[in-house]
Amino acid sequence: MRRSLAKSLGREWPYYMLILPCVVVVFIFHYIPLYGLVIAFQRYNVALGFNSPWVGLANFRQIFSQVQFTRTIWNTLFIAGGKITGGIVVPVVFALLLNEMRNVHVKRVFQTLVYLPYFMSWAIMAGVFIDILSLDGLVNKAVMALGLQPVKFLGEPNLFPWVMIITDIWKGFGFGTVVYLAALTSIDPGLYEAALVDGAGRWMQTVFITIPLLVPTVVLMTVLSLGNVLNAGFDQIYNLYSPIVYEKGDIIDTFVYRLGIKQAQYSMGTAVGLFKSAVSAVLIGLSQFLADRLAGYRVF
Repeated sequence: MRRSLAKSLGREWPYYMLILPCVVVVFIFHYIPLYGLVIAFQRYNVALGFNSPWVGLANFRQIFSQVQFTRTIWNTLFIAGGKITGGIVVPVVFALLLNEMRNVHVKRVFQTLVYLPYFMSWAIMAGVFIDILSLDGLVNKAVMALGLQPVKFLGEPNLFPWVMIITDIWKGFGFGTVVYLAALTSIDPGLYEAALVDGAGRWMQTVFITIPLLVPTVVLMTVLSLGNVLNAGFDQIYNLYSPIVYEKGDIIDTFVYRLGIKQAQYSMGTAVGLFKSAVSAVLIGLSQFLADRLAGYRVF
């Protein structure tokens, strides 16, 4: 056993050296800071540092008793749920439509156009959407041209979450489309040929061949997305929201940012962040379990 292990290390040591810098970086920036989680159980004082008074679960009790925190959780679940649902449905539909296109060049053009926004940061896209959705933006100019009143897309609390969901889907569905197109290319062409011989048209082939064979990939992507239920998109919302839409647009991440950074309530902000991390860890474990059971996919 020891000889085989030594032989394996002797043969594979260059690969271990390649990953060593990554391991060091992850350890420094991801594991060492975990010690700072003790702040969530203290009444943290900058002057005292980690010697601040220990208060146990008092910070968690105070957070959970706030109506604002409960509202923030609901906003996060609503926005994240909408993004996950749309992020599955829209790419599947678009991939099926692209799959039916016979002109390869046009197909590639459309695929490239919808994929490009995925590489843009929200710092850039937020500026674009603010210009488009403002009261004097392109969308409202079209609305007013129809004789209607301009809409406050980013200033109406009830409308703001839907704007976040739709813009996020628009930005990211190109990546999902690539995933489903890859799954479609793995379908045996012989199945379509046999269906054609039996008199099935394109619609019947899609219903009885394409969609059923695409379902396992859809199930897998859906299950794996469960770990993001509490991630409603800090970058997007932080760059697009304002105090007027806090009631409907404030999510856990933005709440933690304002509480811990802007208001300097470090203990409270850390407590909220720890709560979110714990729930997300459970959801990720659940998603891996369901992916194994429902789609036969295992990460480890």
